[in-house]
Amino acid sequence: MSFPSRTLWPWLAACSLLTAMLVALLFGRYSLSLSELLDFSLAMFGLADMPAQRYAVLHSVLVEGRLPRILAGMLVGAGLSVSGAAYQGVFRNPLVSPGLLGVLSGCAFGAALGIVCHLGALPIALLACVTGLVAVAVGVGIANLFQSPSIMLLVLGGIVANALFTSLLSITQYLADPLDQLPTIVYWMLGSLSAVGPKALAVIGPLLAVCIAVLCLAGRAIDALSLSDDEAHSLGVPVQTIRYGVIVLATLICALTVSLAGMVGWIGLLVPHLARLLTGPANARLLPVSACLGGVFLLTADAVARSVSAGEIPLGIITELFGAVAFVLVLHRVRRG
Repeated sequence: MSFPSRTLWPWLAACSLLTAMLVALLFGRYSLSLSELLDFSLAMFGLADMPAQRYAVLHSVLVEGRLPRILAGMLVGAGLSVSGAAYQGVFRNPLVSPGLLGVLSGCAFGAALGIVCHLGALPIALLACVTGLVAVAVGVGIANLFQSPSIMLLVLGGIVANALFTSLLSITQYLADPLDQLPTIVYWMLGSLSAVGPKALAVIGPLLAVCIAVLCLAGRAIDALSLSDDEAHSLGVPVQTIRYGVIVLATLICALTVSLAGMVGWIGLLVPHLARLLTGPANARLLPVSACLGGVFLLTADAVARSVSAGEIPLGIITELFGAVAFVLVLHRVRRG
């Protein structure tokens, strides 16, 4: 029995994500074979024997080194892609990205403030998440100062919030120690998975996974927003409730990803375009496929970042390079279509 291609794509995307995770486990500066991974997995669960020294080496490489990084990369890529697709659905614009309402500048300010105040890695991540949500709240609050908030007013409120928190970030960078703190702020803003620790992943990871799953299940509700507000109201659709609920959830996801891995660009804009070419505009399929493809994209970029040179390249640089080239190809394909 043959299935329609658009129905099959969610399963293919999920298989691609699992394959990318397996490849990321095996390859790196210390490459492993599939048989070695299988032997270690059996030994870890007490189903096979392995020399203690060899087991310690593999445990250090796989469990302590690669596995947290792979899980973080999968969650960050999926989160950015899903939030980007949701924003595009809410604002009815395929050029919208997750940073539209100021969450990225807000997170950057929070992280910079935490670095200047000598906080630890986990408090910095949590502070970045909180200030990202505050930035979006400022943008939405500005839009609601008017009697009838619309999509255009939300966009304008986001522009104001972006400008405000970008200026706060600049002030924080100006006050930072130029020899120690300022390079740390700049490196964090370039994005990386190298600093993701098990404590931060244990706190942020489950919440991020739950938010991604909930947003993927909200695909049909987002489809209702494709109608005009008057048409949706006439059909009994609570437009404002759905719109603000999706914005809050997508913003929380974006803030969590930025607090975990820093500023990673292009994924929230590019991957939903690729997924839309494969699955069509229906968000019930688009959001899960975007999540899987986002995880594949970020794991691939991270593999390049940690393997292409002796020193690790910041992840944001790789995604910018990949994203710019891939987006040109996508635009060419859309124009031909």
